[in-house]
Amino acid sequence: MNILSNLTKTYPRTRLAVDYVLVLIGSAIIALAFNVFLLPNQVASGGVSGISTILKTVVGWEPAYVQWAFNIPLFIAGVILLGKQFGVKTLVGTIFLPMVVFLTNNLEPWTHDALLGALFGGIGVGLGLGIVFRGNASTGGTDLAAQIINKYTGFTLGRCVVMIDGLIVLTAAIVFDIEKGLYALIALYVTSKTIDLIQVGFGRSKMAMIITNKQEEVREGILNKIDRGVTKLSAYGGFTDHERPVLMCVVDQTEFTKLKQLVKTLDPTAFVVVMDAAEVLGEGFKRE
Repeated sequence: MNILSNLTKTYPRTRLAVDYVLVLIGSAIIALAFNVFLLPNQVASGGVSGISTILKTVVGWEPAYVQWAFNIPLFIAGVILLGKQFGVKTLVGTIFLPMVVFLTNNLEPWTHDALLGALFGGIGVGLGLGIVFRGNASTGGTDLAAQIINKYTGFTLGRCVVMIDGLIVLTAAIVFDIEKGLYALIALYVTSKTIDLIQVGFGRSKMAMIITNKQEEVREGILNKIDRGVTKLSAYGGFTDHERPVLMCVVDQTEFTKLKQLVKTLDPTAFVVVMDAAEVLGEGFKRE
């Protein structure tokens, strides 16, 4: 991964080529998950794919055609109303995803269990979207609609996305049944969590904020025994108004127990606050 990162920094065209490859791979994964998990089990988990699932059942329209019919006009509207910020990569995802849906529409479903379809369909869509986002693009669709609504109504982008996806899931519950609507909600949740994993990775680090009367001993212990950097933050006690610097340190999961034992040994009265750090970039951690 570091080799790829260095290569793309040295050769910008390589970075662009990698982005396009990621967009194509991610779009293909989304299309495959749609055809083998979501569509055959009538799981309309939001987005244009959810709309195409509903229309396939109600009027028999080919999902790929429905997706093109929504995606392309939304992309054009996005360029006109929001500016040329989406770029060619998003257009590629907008066109290529329905094309793969069309080319793989004869695949046999991998499961006829709606719950399994929702779970693995959600994972597949989240995996694909995460890869597309890694390529600095999107697949367009209702995300563009949400951005347009956000610009002209003042609603937050998150609320716009929830409103659109919620309306699609509600429609699915009415057209199919309540149970299918609940499965769609499961798929939406799994998709969002999978995107997070792809974006920030599976590794988790811990950030510790340490307030201690033995700052130098704890600082030297972290530097020398755990071999991690430490930052001293200026702070004042709320009750005494005396200066009480805070030591901030980020460690891997595997090093956290060692840090906890070190602080407890050096200063049993130390006050320690621990938080999850989803992604850490820099010396000793990821470089990109």
